[in-house]
Amino acid sequence: MRVVGEENVSLDEPMSEHTTFEIGGPADLFVTPVTSDQLAEVAQIVRSAGAPLFVMGNGSNLLVADEGFRGVVVCTSGALDNANVDGRIMRCEAGVSLADASEMACELGLSGLEFACGIPGSVGGAVFMNAGAYGGQTADVVCEVRVLTADGDVRTLSGDELAFGYRTSRIRTDGLVCLSASFELVPGDSEEIRATMDDLQERRREKQPLEMPSAGSTFKRPEGHFAGKLIADAGLKGASIGGAQVSEKHAGFVVNAGGATAADVRALIHHVQDEVERQFGVRLEPEVRMLP
Repeated sequence: MRVVGEENVSLDEPMSEHTTFEIGGPADLFVTPVTSDQLAEVAQIVRSAGAPLFVMGNGSNLLVADEGFRGVVVCTSGALDNANVDGRIMRCEAGVSLADASEMACELGLSGLEFACGIPGSVGGAVFMNAGAYGGQTADVVCEVRVLTADGDVRTLSGDELAFGYRTSRIRTDGLVCLSASFELVPGDSEEIRATMDDLQERRREKQPLEMPSAGSTFKRPEGHFAGKLIADAGLKGASIGGAQVSEKHAGFVVNAGGATAADVRALIHHVQDEVERQFGVRLEPEVRMLP
């Protein structure tokens, strides 16, 4: 693909190397654009050709099928990573990691992204799903996003136009592609911001199975409940199918305990859903994206 150069295109790329689950078969074509303009052009070429297209970031909330993906995967992670700050506004390309964005904000004495310090996703993924943790969410700080529409137009949408909801946004529902996002932050004391981030990171290490491959929280929070508590109360901590296991440390996480396949993970997710619904009448909804 001449738009990005042969060095940024690979055939039959194993997706297990690009997801935090460390699971997934090959993508027919794997493209890593180095600019947002290249991302937009590649997406348009693929769409015009009628080929299936999937745009991903860090692969931290993604389960790819064992059979892989018959189409083109465009990955922003590790390439679209430019960021700059103008006063209180931080603009990041879609591939910038949330951890790096929160670190930069801290160093500059800007508050608002502390919640994101331990989220292993990218800016594009965060806007797509309105990522959040510990009382903060992407919607709280986004002021505008540059997107590629399904028609091939590049537009800039304000935060109010993005229809943010719990783990969703207009990026997700309207099939838009995030090219970059701008965050409006608040001046603060770097040491206080650092202390907050350190506290959140410690809480995350204590409660979450970070030592094992996973895609983060497996299920969305059901209204009036906590997914992890329901799963634990159902007696499912440690339950396993193949190499997939409900974490002993936090029941809200399905982890790759060693050699798990996507089929293992899907089967365990379905088992957890069925058992929690049988016992408590609550149907858990996966937060993990599944491809295809």
